[in-house]
Amino acid sequence: MAQPQGIHARRAALRLLDAVLRRGETLDIAFNGATKDVRKFEDKALARAIASEVLRWLTDLDALIDSATKKPLPDDAKVRTVLRMMLAQWLRLDTPPHAVVATGLDLLAGGPRRLAHGVFSTLTKREAALPDVPTMPVEVAARWGDRTPAIAAGLAEPPPLDLTLRNPAETEHWQAKMSADSLLPGHLRLPRGENVEKLPGFADGAWWVQDLAASLPARLLGQGEGRHVLDLCAAPGGKTLQLVAQGWKVTALDISKRRLDLLKANLKRTGLKASTVRADALTWEPKHQFDAILLDAPCTATGTARRHPDVLHRIGHRQIEEMAELQKALVERVQAWLKPGGTLVYATCSLEREEGEARAAAVDLTAAPILASELPTGLTSTEEGWLRTDPGMLPDAGGLDGFFVARWIR
Repeated sequence: MAQPQGIHARRAALRLLDAVLRRGETLDIAFNGATKDVRKFEDKALARAIASEVLRWLTDLDALIDSATKKPLPDDAKVRTVLRMMLAQWLRLDTPPHAVVATGLDLLAGGPRRLAHGVFSTLTKREAALPDVPTMPVEVAARWGDRTPAIAAGLAEPPPLDLTLRNPAETEHWQAKMSADSLLPGHLRLPRGENVEKLPGFADGAWWVQDLAASLPARLLGQGEGRHVLDLCAAPGGKTLQLVAQGWKVTALDISKRRLDLLKANLKRTGLKASTVRADALTWEPKHQFDAILLDAPCTATGTARRHPDVLHRIGHRQIEEMAELQKALVERVQAWLKPGGTLVYATCSLEREEGEARAAAVDLTAAPILASELPTGLTSTEEGWLRTDPGMLPDAGGLDGFFVARWIR
């Protein structure tokens, strides 16, 4: 019997969700294994899209499922996960119900297919709908407090594709060539869903993928003019590339060989040069002091929930506390590596105050407040001179990731 068209993508999506919700893996780590038998780029992208939309709207999808069953299905039941996928395809990806049924029920061969069909049919006949804004998990909403509604609004849609140009002077050229928007010199914004490797300029290394918020920490160090900067926890290298392009002599340090290999590949593709070091920043000793240090610290990455909605379900207080302790140790250690008068920029792609504001408040260096003139229109610094972004900001321009950035002078 012939298998339904697109079934491989749905099976891959089911494996992705199992990896995230049962094993606590990230979407990125699970992706290659989950899609190993999926050949087409479009089918791989579909598997990721289905899993991502389930994770983005999980609380609301479960509420719909529970409204159509006599008693709640177990959270880890396969039929619940398949129903989440079926509803996400219908309500978020505009897949016709008959196509959803054809591929969804096949995932339950030998299982409760009649139950799944009945629940889905009930909800389609009821013309069920999702709210305008996804409901955050209870623990997440408790952590984010009164920021939750605005952040959740920014998570309703996957993000656009942001690129950072190797040469900001060519912004208008590439903007016209790619029909892109731009929020800063050296920044391009394209609709999501593009095959990056097929875009103009990729093979020539004219740009690299980098969310607008992620590009701001390196921008805040300005032009290097041949001075030495240490980029800590540097891989996969977006900020390293920025710093080299800004005229800094860069030492890029990371503990992961796999991620450092990605950094080296990005340097090769763009034709930019930096010194790379594989080491643990907590034990490594530099041979000289630096004019500047960019510490984009390891973090829970909850600020990237627009493209990585798995963080909404994998991250809790334990992970936040562990990362905050690591960040504290790193900030205290690297200060001695700065020359007198040198600049330290600390950043995390986290929405958690323990990883941002609390860390910055403990730094005993001279503050170098971030100025409005250094930021895209619509962003402002805090009273302390720090920068806090979240996915609810710049909504009319397509939003941006959640980041915390602070700057000091030794």
